[in-house]
Amino acid sequence: MPDFSFENEARIKVYKMICGVDEAGRGPLAGPVCAAAVILPDDCVIDGLNDSKKISEKKREVLFDIIKEKSIAYSIAFGSVEEIEEYNILEATYIAMNRAIDGLNEMADFALIDGNRTPKGVKIPCETVVKGDSKSCSIAAASILAKVTRDRLMLEYDKKYPQYLFAQHKGYGTKAHYEAIKQHGVCEIHRLSFLKNVLG
Repeated sequence: MPDFSFENEARIKVYKMICGVDEAGRGPLAGPVCAAAVILPDDCVIDGLNDSKKISEKKREVLFDIIKEKSIAYSIAFGSVEEIEEYNILEATYIAMNRAIDGLNEMADFALIDGNRTPKGVKIPCETVVKGDSKSCSIAAASILAKVTRDRLMLEYDKKYPQYLFAQHKGYGTKAHYEAIKQHGVCEIHRLSFLKNVLG
């Protein structure tokens, strides 16, 4: 379970406003990538907080509101499909992460970022944490905000494009999704660079 070990280490280095940063949606065939940044209070306790992939959709929805309520600050941002196509998914993820950090209404002075690569353009000192969403409470909180926000957006896209069943798979490459693409072609939120093998 995640704890505040990484946050406490950063505080020893005199940092005070430490944000956790994570993303959701790097792998899907459709939709933007979403990132979130969260600053939690030192003594924050959120029961059930964990990597968003390890908890149910229902639990994520509950935690989403609790995290927003208990956080000192949070920010959620996207890297668009257009940016994914113009640059690549990694660069678009960095764009989303930077937007999330920059969008905090209380400025962070240190960032804990999920993964093993430091995003380009981060304006504050930071540390990457491999599997950080299962190690750091701040990163776990960010993972939940990003995941729930992106899933909700894909539900909206499902209403606009019901033929693709986005509500079921959230844009990931399931058998049903590939079959829908073969039957209906692509729509404006599909990542064409992810579909080269399918489209020929």
